[in-house]
Amino acid sequence: MEKLILVTALVIASASIKAQEVYSVDAAYKADVKIFVVDAAYKADLLVYKVDAAYKAGENDGKWFFTDAAYKAKKKIYFVDAAYKADVKIFIVDAAYKAEWKENSKKHLMY
Repeated sequence: MEKLILVTALVIASASIKAQEVYSVDAAYKADVKIFVVDAAYKADLLVYKVDAAYKAGENDGKWFFTDAAYKAKKKIYFVDAAYKADVKIFIVDAAYKAEWKENSKKHLMY
């Protein structure tokens, strides 16, 4: 009986975990994280690959799905106009396998 309760709890918990779904807000004060897009991979804290479906999004590994509503997102982000204003600097990559954190000390910001 205890095993059944534990298994049920784990299934419910895993179903409620959101992948790396983000929503771009229109003001910095609405954001969980401020993002700046850099022009080269070596300048980035995170290499991001934009996926085309929510089920393809990773769990804080750089594979992002942009949702159409804030309540669907794990994180609300705001794109700033200067690197010094950003919490995380990203570079957009052209393949999913290239998505990764370069600066692990900032990884907690996207959890």
